[in-house]
Amino acid sequence: MNQTRRTLIAQIGTAIASSAMAMGAEPRRLKTVDKIRIGQIGVGHGHANKLSVYRDSADYEVVGIVESDPVARDAARSNKAFQDVPWMTQEQLFNVPGLQAVLVETEVRDSLDVAHACIDAGMHVHLDKPAGESLPRFQELIRKAEASRLLIQMGYMYRYNPAIHLLRELLKHGYLGDIFEIHAVMSKVLPASDRIERAKYRGGMMFELGCHLIDLLVGLMGNPDRVHPFSQPTKALGDTLNDNMLAVFTYPHAIASVKSSAVEVEGFNRRHLVVCGSEGTIHIQPLDNPTATLTLSKARGNYRSGMQEVQFPKYVRYVDDAADMASILRGEKESDYSYTHDSHVQQSVLKASGH
Repeated sequence: MNQTRRTLIAQIGTAIASSAMAMGAEPRRLKTVDKIRIGQIGVGHGHANKLSVYRDSADYEVVGIVESDPVARDAARSNKAFQDVPWMTQEQLFNVPGLQAVLVETEVRDSLDVAHACIDAGMHVHLDKPAGESLPRFQELIRKAEASRLLIQMGYMYRYNPAIHLLRELLKHGYLGDIFEIHAVMSKVLPASDRIERAKYRGGMMFELGCHLIDLLVGLMGNPDRVHPFSQPTKALGDTLNDNMLAVFTYPHAIASVKSSAVEVEGFNRRHLVVCGSEGTIHIQPLDNPTATLTLSKARGNYRSGMQEVQFPKYVRYVDDAADMASILRGEKESDYSYTHDSHVQQSVLKASGH
């Protein structure tokens, strides 16, 4: 990627922040430039291993981890991400001197209760996705956090993806024209044991994976006018998991679709996002380590007319999330994602999941 393009992408955070925080109160800032003291509650979430990112970061000091389930705790002790981190109770964690933030990595069914406890204790929160199954309970959490000027950073893993940053920059400059279509897919093959656990949630794979794409969609297009959910389970293993799901989102002059399944072979490689406008189209695939195909009706900025491929440095999940949280808490920048945005995302996730 040339230097001009890197510069464009690097400027996106500032551009988004100025508009996003206009919709919500600014999170309380730390008064210290020392390492941010952070802990984690739960190891039940599929992304709980992200603690290793914070351990490796010069911005953080990981002070402890909590897991109330003794079976899960014993199983996690051998995990490299958690080795040599002190295990403690939730009360002990909240009483660690100087604790400033908590990663909530419990099972989704417990995450809102734990997040409320963190906010009540005066902690900034990284809340892994999705934000539970109760919209009123999540909105209550947001109200409390906003009133206390505490950050809630949702764990949607494509927010800091370099291809998504490029897409936002293209939209900012109007290079794609008027957007009329968005199509996104995020699927995988889910092991039988995981299917049983995910089947406990009505939203199935839309709730589990599609939520990442809905976060992007709402960020790009705003709150949809209507959400139309569709579920056609394959019954691949004879369980009750909604493993083949589609949601259609309508806007005044655009239609978007989000698709997620639990049975697609090599599904990681086909995870993609396509945005079509009157002046151009961008196709990002695969999402996890992106390449973008950009097609423009005429030359725009550093891009020529016609089809071209844009390459990016290898993307490592969560590193930018952690760095962004540190910058926000130290007052170096404002959050790119408002409380209102997160509320709209959760509302759309639940609608798309058939709630």
